[in-house]
Amino acid sequence: METATPVQRKASRPRADALRNRERIVTAAREMFVEYGPDVPLDEIARRAGVGNATVYRNFPDRDALVREVVCSVMDRTARAAERALAEAGDAFEALERFVHAAADERISALCPMIRSTFDKHHPDLEAARERVDRQIAELMHRAEAAGQLRSDVDVGDIMIAVAQLSRPPAGTDCVHADRFVHRHLQLFLDGLRAPARSALPGTAVTMEDLRRP
Repeated sequence: METATPVQRKASRPRADALRNRERIVTAAREMFVEYGPDVPLDEIARRAGVGNATVYRNFPDRDALVREVVCSVMDRTARAAERALAEAGDAFEALERFVHAAADERISALCPMIRSTFDKHHPDLEAARERVDRQIAELMHRAEAAGQLRSDVDVGDIMIAVAQLSRPPAGTDCVHADRFVHRHLQLFLDGLRAPARSALPGTAVTMEDLRRP
């Protein structure tokens, strides 16, 4: 069996500057999708990333490819926030609180219009990122419920709806100014999740499957 030479191995790996450019594009796209929505011109994204249009298209042949990468990036960052909360917080409900606040900082509300776009919602990268997020949040909630700290009539979808809605600026308000109130209102929501529950919730617990159902 032939063994690749060091030169061949080096050539087969993306260069460090190419990887940095790709990450800069994804970061710029994530910021601009939050600020302006998923239809922001790609040349504006290139300008913010500090790269040429050709670099954007070399990494992402079309808008759907870039949108998918941004969605996966946000979901990966959200999953890592859940993993850190699980590892760092000794108190189960405190871990859930840490995750909820960190997820809001990722502005996952910006994912909603992007996920409704035309890209393949069953792409393997997206499926893997989605499963990782679901698994980590479910573990956070399971620990808090097992500790008797989380009410039993909620599910992962309830958490994600609240984070998305409360991190989205109300109509007619400025994003920067609305950000001042996000964590205050999230904490009000989190206090309502604590056991024992003070009231019965209408309807049933919302799962992630419920959110993805057409």
